[in-house]
Amino acid sequence: MQASELFQLLKEQIAETDLLQWIAIVTGVAEVLLARVNNILLYPAGIISTLLTMYILFVSGLYADSLLNAYYMVMSVYGWWYWTKKRDRPPVSISVCSRTDWGTVFAIAGGGFVVLYFLLKTLTPSTVPLADAWVSATAWAGMWLLAKRKVENWILLNISNLFAIPLLFYKQLPLFAGLTIILFIVAVFGYFDWRKKYLIRMAAEKSLA
Repeated sequence: MQASELFQLLKEQIAETDLLQWIAIVTGVAEVLLARVNNILLYPAGIISTLLTMYILFVSGLYADSLLNAYYMVMSVYGWWYWTKKRDRPPVSISVCSRTDWGTVFAIAGGGFVVLYFLLKTLTPSTVPLADAWVSATAWAGMWLLAKRKVENWILLNISNLFAIPLLFYKQLPLFAGLTIILFIVAVFGYFDWRKKYLIRMAAEKSLA
């Protein structure tokens, strides 16, 4: 696809994007920006975005993709609860993955990939089941780490973003590909912001020991 064709497709996408889709996109960006600054409001923003995305995909006939977004909904609700589960205790601090956490990450990403690929290959007319499964499975693992406030959540989410960008262009969805590029850049800064906060907290705790 030439640059002029891509630009024309992008213009058509913007013109055809309805209000619900714009709200889903805006709240999706807000979720990542709020996550970068470690603000709990990322979860209500994410819930709004996910609900609208599920509806839009379902109406469009993308039933499998709509069902996959249910996981993001569950993880958003869980993450919101996990961050505020005890009002009489300090909020959950940013931390890094332990060996056990990495085991869970590989189980979610690996198991999710196998299951999703099988379902997409056998139950849907998907033309890209391998890429679809990989993008979703790595994002699942990243969302679990985000709910746990683990620094490495940004790594998993950006692995998903990295593969999602060419996939979205291939599916002729340049608007959403552009959004994913923005999310990729934000996630890079998010990783370094969270890591800095973690190192500052560890240094403070060490000085008090």
